[in-house]
Amino acid sequence: MRKFSQKPELDIILDILDTAIVYRPDSPFLQSLRMQYLERGSLSKKQLQGLHNKASKINEVATSKLATLEAKIIKMPDRFRSDLPEITKPLYEKDTASENLVEDILARYPQHKRVLFFKSKLANNEILQPAEVAELNKFAKLLLK
Repeated sequence: MRKFSQKPELDIILDILDTAIVYRPDSPFLQSLRMQYLERGSLSKKQLQGLHNKASKINEVATSKLATLEAKIIKMPDRFRSDLPEITKPLYEKDTASENLVEDILARYPQHKRVLFFKSKLANNEILQPAEVAELNKFAKLLLK
């Protein structure tokens, strides 16, 4: 049984690169593309488009190879970065009602540990959970008569 190699025997991109370098040996762009292709085994879509532009100006490159290269370019996915989303509202809105309750309770009872904890959370721009807000309201109802 005969084994087939994973790499295809006909490498259009390498053929186009070699032909283009023969006719334009002073082009650093083509030389860098060839080096990258040999190291990585592939080129990006933009690099292939640049190669197609350079190779289409050389008459010695076969049109069938150019068409194959163009088909490979079209087959590759377009990669682009999406725009950053617009921020319409701030990420954190201060809870002034809770802050006022904390200040009022601490004015009367400055050593109240749970209310001091709530004050530190508010100072660090952390959001109080609904259970914590209910607990703060309960403290205010009991302590601020």
